Amino acid sequence: MIMFANSLVEGFLGSNFMGQAIVVLQLLGSVVMVAVIIGKARELAFVSMVTRRFLRDFSTGSDVLDYYLKRRPSSTTGIEGIYKETCERLLKLLTPDVRSLLVGRSTDGDGAAALTAREIELVRSTCEHSLDEEEIRIEHGMGVIATVVALSPMLGLLGTVWGVLDAFAEMGTAGSANLATIAPSISAALVTTVVGLLIAIPGVIAFNRMNASIRSITSDMEGFADELTGRIACEFQGRGA
Repeated sequence: MIMFANSLVEGFLGSNFMGQAIVVLQLLGSVVMVAVIIGKARELAFVSMVTRRFLRDFSTGSDVLDYYLKRRPSSTTGIEGIYKETCERLLKLLTPDVRSLLVGRSTDGDGAAALTAREIELVRSTCEHSLDEEEIRIEHGMGVIATVVALSPMLGLLGTVWGVLDAFAEMGTAGSANLATIAPSISAALVTTVVGLLIAIPGVIAFNRMNASIRSITSDMEGFADELTGRIACEFQGRGA
C-alpha cells in the first residue's frame, strides 16, 4: 500500500502540467463528492426513519384527518409534508360549518362533509404535485455524485492520452526508443487514470446504495399518496348527498 502511494506521488511529480492539473481537479471533485455523500446519507437515514414512524402513526388513525387534527404536523417536507398539504387543501374545499365540525372532532350535524368529483380531483392533484416536489427534493445532490463519478475516469483517460503523446513526442525528438527513457513518462501519464478510477469506484458503490434507499422511500411515498387520495374519495365523496 505504501509502495502504491509512493508510486502515485512519484508519478504525479513526474507528470506534465496538464496531468498535474487534472489530478488536482479530480481530487477537488472527490472532496465535493464525499461531502455530498456524507450529507445525503444522513438525510436519507433521517427521512427513512421519519417515514416509517409517520406511516405507523397514520395507520392507527380512525379516519384520514385524524392524524392531522390531533398532531397538527408542522413539517413541510417528506411524507408528512405531502399529507399536510393534502389535508390543508381538503379542509379548504369543505364548507365552513363542516370544517368547524371536523376541527372540533364533533360527530354532530347532518354529515354533509361531501366533496364533488371535481373537488376530489383537485385534492388528488395537490397530493400528486406535493409528491413530485418531494421526489425532486429527495434526489437533490445525486447529480453531483453522478457527475464526479462519470467525469473522473474520463479526465483520467484524457490525462493519460495527453501524457503518452508527450512521451512519444519526446522519444521522437530524442530519436531513441529506449525503454528506460520512456517508461517514467508512461508511468506518470497513467497516474491520472488510476486516480480517476480510485475516485469513481467507491463513488459508484455509494451512488447505487443511496439510489436504492431513494427508490425505497419514493415507493413508500407513492404508495401513501395513492392510499391517502383513495381514502379521501371513500370518506368524503358524495357523503350527505
